[in-house]
Amino acid sequence: MTPEERARAAARALWTNDRASKSLGMEILEVGPGFSIVAMNATIEMANGIGTIHGGFIFALADSAFAVACNSYNDRTVAAHCSITYLAPGVAGKRLLASAREISRAGRSGLYDIEISQEGTIIAQFRGHSRSIGGPLFSEPSS
Repeated sequence: MTPEERARAAARALWTNDRASKSLGMEILEVGPGFSIVAMNATIEMANGIGTIHGGFIFALADSAFAVACNSYNDRTVAAHCSITYLAPGVAGKRLLASAREISRAGRSGLYDIEISQEGTIIAQFRGHSRSIGGPLFSEPSS
């Protein structure tokens, strides 16, 4: 199994049980070793009291892209720490994209940067620290 095939299979296994991401209409657009792009349509139901997209929904999208990227090696991995900086408001009726990329992965720890954009404008930067908890997401075929 190539690293790209492993990443795609891990994403399928992870997404199968991810009710939260799917309930928000998220979809995986791309995945590779330590990398993912996840999209979500920002709906009016996601708007806060001042009419912009609630930061919690933007965080959830970034966290889902982070999960896909850090689990792409078929080693069950969770968030140990995450932070987000909001740069511009999200707007209802427009698609959000979260692009995750691995910065570092050593031992059981990883570091990932996720850029959230809407119509080409970066609206938030998310940084996630991951921790492997052991065990595969799926059984790999023997070689």
